[in-house]
Amino acid sequence: MTDTRIPPGPAAPGSRRPPRTPVTGRRSRTRATAGTGRLAALLVSPTLLVLTIVVLYPTVMALRESLYGPKGLDPKTGFIRSTEPFVGLRNYADILGAAGDRFWNAFWNTTFFTVVTVGLETVIGVTMALIMHRAFSGRALVRAGILVPWAVPTAISGLLWRWIFNSDGIANALLGHQILWTTEGFHAKVAVIVAEVWKTAPFIGLLVLAGLQVIPNEVYEAARLDGASALRRFWHITLPLVKPALLVAMLFRCMDALRMFDLPYILIGAQKNSVETLSMLAQNEASNVRFGPASAYAVLLFLYVFLIALAFVRLLGADLVGGAGTGGGRRSGRRFVFARRAEVTA
Repeated sequence: MTDTRIPPGPAAPGSRRPPRTPVTGRRSRTRATAGTGRLAALLVSPTLLVLTIVVLYPTVMALRESLYGPKGLDPKTGFIRSTEPFVGLRNYADILGAAGDRFWNAFWNTTFFTVVTVGLETVIGVTMALIMHRAFSGRALVRAGILVPWAVPTAISGLLWRWIFNSDGIANALLGHQILWTTEGFHAKVAVIVAEVWKTAPFIGLLVLAGLQVIPNEVYEAARLDGASALRRFWHITLPLVKPALLVAMLFRCMDALRMFDLPYILIGAQKNSVETLSMLAQNEASNVRFGPASAYAVLLFLYVFLIALAFVRLLGADLVGGAGTGGGRRSGRRFVFARRAEVTA
C-alpha cells in the first residue's frame, strides 16, 4: 500500500501543538566532561602515588621529627632516654638563637653559590649551545667533548678537582703561586664555583641547544638580508626564541644549586665555614645523632627551595610553559625583521 501520511503543516489558529523539546548537548557535554575527568584522574594517579611516597611522606616525617629533641640524659634517672622528648618549636627557635650564626652562614653560602654558579653557567651554557649549533667540520666531536663533564658523576668530579686544587696540583702549577684551595677562605669558594660551573654548564647548553634546533632559518635569513648584525640577531631573535628553554634550565639549576652537598663536601670537606651549605649542615647534625635539629634544618631548606621555585614559576610562568614565551619570541623576531625592512625602505 502507498504511504498516505500527510506531512505536518502549519498549526490551525485554534489548535495547540505540544511544545517541541529543544535538542541541546548539555547532557552529552556533562557526560563527556565527567568521563574525561575520570580518565585524567586514572592516568595521573600513578604519578601522584609516586610523589606521595617519594616527596610528601618524607616531608611530613621530617616535619614531625623536627618537633623532637635529641635523646640525651634524663635528669630524673640519669640514664639516656629511650625516646626522643617532644620539644615543639624549640629546634626552630634555637636556629635564631645559639645555632643562628652557623645557620645563617650556611644560608648565605648556599645563596651565594646558587647566584654565582647559575649566572656563570647560563652565560657559558648559552655560548656552548651557540657553538654546538653551528655547522662546521668536527661538530660531533665538539658536542661530545662539551657534554662529557655533565656525564661525569659528581663524586668523581669532586675527586678530580680535589687533585687539581691540591697544594702541588695543576692549578698552583699554572698560577705559579702556592694556594691552599681546600682550606678556609674565599679561595675555597672559588674552587667550588669553578668545579660546579665546569660540571653543570653543559646541562644548560644542552637545553638551549634543543631550543635553537626549532628556530626556523627563514627568520635569520630575512634579518641577514635586511642588514642586521650578528649581535642584533642574537639579541632580538635568538634570545627571545630560546627563552622558554633557557628559563627551564635555569630553574632546574637553581633547584640543584640550593641543594648542593656532595661537591663541596668531597672537594673541600665537612665543617668548613667557607663552603658549608644548608644540606651539609643538616647532614652534620644527623651524623651526630641530632635528628631533631637536622630535620629542622631540612624543613627550612625545603621551604627555601619551595619559595624560590614558586616565585620563579609565578614571575615567569607564561615563559616556562612555552606557549606565550615562544609565540612572543617569534612575534619579537618578526617585528624586528619588519622594523629593519622599514628602516631600509626609508
